[in-house]
Amino acid sequence: MILAGDIGGTKTVLALLETNADGQLQTVREQTFASGEYDSFDDILALFLPADVPLSSACFGVAGPVVEQRCYATNLNWTLDAEQLKIMLGTEKVKLLNDLEAMAFGMLHLEAGDFVELNPNAEPQSGNIAVIAAGTGLGEAMLYWDGQRYHAIASEGGHCSFAPQTAQQDELLHFLRGQFPRHVSYERILSGSGFSHLYDFLLANRFAPPCPAVPSAEACNDNGADRNAIISRLGINGEDALCGEAVRLFVEIYGAEAGNLFMKAFATGGVFIGGGIGPKIRSAMQAGDFMRGFSAKGRFQALLGRVSVKLALNPRTPLIGAIHYFAAE
Repeated sequence: MILAGDIGGTKTVLALLETNADGQLQTVREQTFASGEYDSFDDILALFLPADVPLSSACFGVAGPVVEQRCYATNLNWTLDAEQLKIMLGTEKVKLLNDLEAMAFGMLHLEAGDFVELNPNAEPQSGNIAVIAAGTGLGEAMLYWDGQRYHAIASEGGHCSFAPQTAQQDELLHFLRGQFPRHVSYERILSGSGFSHLYDFLLANRFAPPCPAVPSAEACNDNGADRNAIISRLGINGEDALCGEAVRLFVEIYGAEAGNLFMKAFATGGVFIGGGIGPKIRSAMQAGDFMRGFSAKGRFQALLGRVSVKLALNPRTPLIGAIHYFAAE
């Protein structure tokens, strides 16, 4: 049996698989858990794994930096240690991957129908691939092309400093410094909570009147409402000007940071966009602001204008990467 997992700040997905008579992997069991409801990953494993199940390997993508096969999950109070998991799971083949590293592996195993091309002028090219994903946090990774195969490289690029590109974004940085005086990262904007930050900024700058349907942050703390989801939904549906601008600004900055990652990885092989937010705001991602932000790189604009930029729609991509990790060794 093979155990694979996608461990995120919002949810943890585990899958148990076996090889059938045709040599193909088939899922025996798959289950999703709300990560925040558990004190540790061990608690979830105890609920998911049948007693005495024999495992040949286990691979987990984790939302956090993996150092010497040990990871403190960034948005959870969990620590995972591969050596301890080897003992617990009864197999020496245990691997912890950064969640974006797992997602990068998974991108290589998706079908063509799992992607939407955002660049109408894309020209197929070989080379490195950049992977960026906005969800609970902002993840970034690279797929290095050695001429024959791809190798995933993890990063914590989502925590790099936000660099404004327009006068409006200059004002946004000033606003966010009031909340995060020590460091304003891209993740403060390009994540679920980013919609609230953008909405509050635009409201403070009097872009438009407040939306009656958007509750205050304090009210959400009391009643559990998802303020970010409300803002993004109203913005995508064109029901409110302030929410609509928050979504547009989110997409513009998302494109700019995807372009930054392209430059750092020299990702002529293309850019993959993963994470849970992109598919939910697909219409805004396809409207043009993303690609304008992506290609606005001065002397390199023509180069970026030809790059394939694909939005991945399959939410199981990191899990698929964890499933196939040992097979790719």
